Amino acid sequence: MRKMNNKSAIRLLYFGAVLALFSSCNSDDDDDDTLGNWVKKSTFNEESRSSSTAFTIGNIGYMGTGYDGSDYYKDFWAYNMDTNSWQQLSDFPGLERSSATSFAIGNDGYVGTGYNGDTNDELSDFYKYNVDTNSWTTIADFGGSARYGAVGFGSDSYGYVGTGNDGSDKKDFWKYNPISDSWEEVFGFGGDKRKDGVTFTIGNDVYLATGVSNGVYETDFWSFNLDTEAWTQLTDVDDDDEDYVYRSNAVAFTMNGKGYVACGEYSGSLSTVYEYTPSSGSWVEKTPFELFARRDAIAFSDGARAFVALGRNGTLYLDDNMEFFPNAEQDDDDN
Repeated sequence: MRKMNNKSAIRLLYFGAVLALFSSCNSDDDDDDTLGNWVKKSTFNEESRSSSTAFTIGNIGYMGTGYDGSDYYKDFWAYNMDTNSWQQLSDFPGLERSSATSFAIGNDGYVGTGYNGDTNDELSDFYKYNVDTNSWTTIADFGGSARYGAVGFGSDSYGYVGTGNDGSDKKDFWKYNPISDSWEEVFGFGGDKRKDGVTFTIGNDVYLATGVSNGVYETDFWSFNLDTEAWTQLTDVDDDDEDYVYRSNAVAFTMNGKGYVACGEYSGSLSTVYEYTPSSGSWVEKTPFELFARRDAIAFSDGARAFVALGRNGTLYLDDNMEFFPNAEQDDDDN
């Protein structure tokens, strides 16, 4: 057997060291990879659109209205998370519109406000959707000014609507009582006026973030307790190093006790996704939305599963639908 000389041994040791370093770097990179996987689901049955409104009851996501760059809509649909299928329901009874708001109280959904550019009007009418009978009932008009781009959320007993734009940006909040069919103004939060913000609910706390006012993206972050109806200011959703969470026209949802803000607009359409953990008050970046970046999308979530669908990127209106798995590794083969 040929004896290895000193130069050959040194070369072999050097080559082994380089391989070890390369392997270590790859391992570190893997550890630093963001988690989250997006899986393509059933495409929406009808016209691509943005600025629809949506709410979830049980394992069914409900959505309707919207705009496709030319026409406003009033059709209404259900997406079944278990069967991965869409079903058309009774049309929304109000005027066609975009940027409406919605919420659920128990097993009833509520949809109202919004904008119809054909009449050049902000809207204040509101309607209740009965899941069992697939029927709509007119309820009292929204208690505040007619507006679009507001946020809405519900509890077991009441619905809440606030912020938005009625020709100027707003920050007031109103509570809807389904027993008396009436609206009552409640104390608003101490933050800035805005439109096109988002909320997500974890337990008895509703978190309000993002939005835009007079071209300024809002960075303040608030929680609203459904029992006490008191607002608490939290740490802003930006830092000194990066643009981070703030944006407008995003979607938000809750899964397994954590909140998520996805997509939206910040000097262009976004695909980034951030996860909020209330116990630590921290945000973590997740795998970005894996199809087109988008704004004005919709989201469905039953607390354990979440879906993001529709929206637009510039003048491209979208009809796709993706399910998010926040703790899975990214797998491009799913799309």
